[in-house]
Amino acid sequence: MPHDDSSAEHPAKARSETRRPSFFWVLAALVLPIFNLAVRFRFHHRERMPQTGAFVLSPNHYSEIDPVVIGAASWKLGRAPRFLAKASLFTNPVLGWLLRTSGQIPVERAGSKSHAALRAAEELVEKGRMVVVYPEGSLTRDPDLWPMRGKTGAVRIALERDIPIVPVAHWGTQALMPRYGKKISLFPRKTIDVIIGEPLDLSAYRGKPLDQSSLLKATGELMNAIAALLAEVRDEEAPPERWDPAAHGQKETGRLED
Repeated sequence: MPHDDSSAEHPAKARSETRRPSFFWVLAALVLPIFNLAVRFRFHHRERMPQTGAFVLSPNHYSEIDPVVIGAASWKLGRAPRFLAKASLFTNPVLGWLLRTSGQIPVERAGSKSHAALRAAEELVEKGRMVVVYPEGSLTRDPDLWPMRGKTGAVRIALERDIPIVPVAHWGTQALMPRYGKKISLFPRKTIDVIIGEPLDLSAYRGKPLDQSSLLKATGELMNAIAALLAEVRDEEAPPERWDPAAHGQKETGRLED
């Protein structure tokens, strides 16, 4: 399996976005020294990470600490991470200020405000920035932590704004914080594999009406691509179909007992 097993001490050569002064410099200075003590990244196909221009980065999601992991990995790969984040996180005065100052986007679970989040994400796109969108919307319900059925927001942004969508998968984060865990295990140092995929081929959908059927089909292809990447780093075979919470009597959001 070809991969780049260089650790966090050897970032990608092109650092266009992370070299520009920004509030992310402060965050990186505060967070990364501690994070590097607990985590060693092993990047696979890091050359696939676009260094310039707007795109959607779509990772798998199975731990509450995933955004920190993907944020740190993105920064080490040369891009400043901006997320669609749960609106409830913005209610904390300190955390909310940090999220807003660094350009994160609050997302309501449902209702008219959910469309406002998509519009805000598109503003980032217009500025040539990367936006991280978790297509699953919440932690996977799959008992073996494979990606579950996705929601259409990520592909909608990519298709409406005519930008690439890049699937990514990570594995090993569960050793840092298990699904629904409350404590972070800092020691011993964990190795987290991060594999970057090729941009998803959306040519069959571009320039055509974005009806729900097309969005769901494209989202299914995205989730399959993420599952294939995860299978590569796990060295296992992914399930042939994505987990459907409704088919198993599960809610789409909220805590699920393991």
